[in-house]
Amino acid sequence: MAYENNDKKMESVYSIRVKAGKRRTYFFDVRETRGSDFYVTITESRKRFDSDGYDRHKIFLYKEDFNKFVKGLNETVDHVKTQLMPDFDFDAFNHDNPYEGEEGAVSDVPSNDTPAAEKPSYDVTSGDNGRDEQVDNW
Repeated sequence: MAYENNDKKMESVYSIRVKAGKRRTYFFDVRETRGSDFYVTITESRKRFDSDGYDRHKIFLYKEDFNKFVKGLNETVDHVKTQLMPDFDFDAFNHDNPYEGEEGAVSDVPSNDTPAAEKPSYDVTSGDNGRDEQVDNW
């Protein structure tokens, strides 16, 4: 997905969309800084109950934190699965809406002409991306 920020076009160089139920979607995007460095944005998008809009929350994850973040996430999920809910069948939810890139994933990539609110996923493109991204213009 591209947007304007200080007259610079910001685009993802890689993107995965994970549908999580009827109202929630997660986006994992890799973006490039002006200095040819990379970082990950994790976005949760939830459809609002009372309107046609979406609530979006974003986390910026920088390369120096990748290993710590993944380790903390894995430990937390493992704790829930093994200590708090050992009898729950987490695999029961694997059949529904695989993430992009996985076999059986939805392969319709929207055109850049489609308004952002109507796009089912981000475009996966490369380009000259800016630095110091603060907030997406949703």
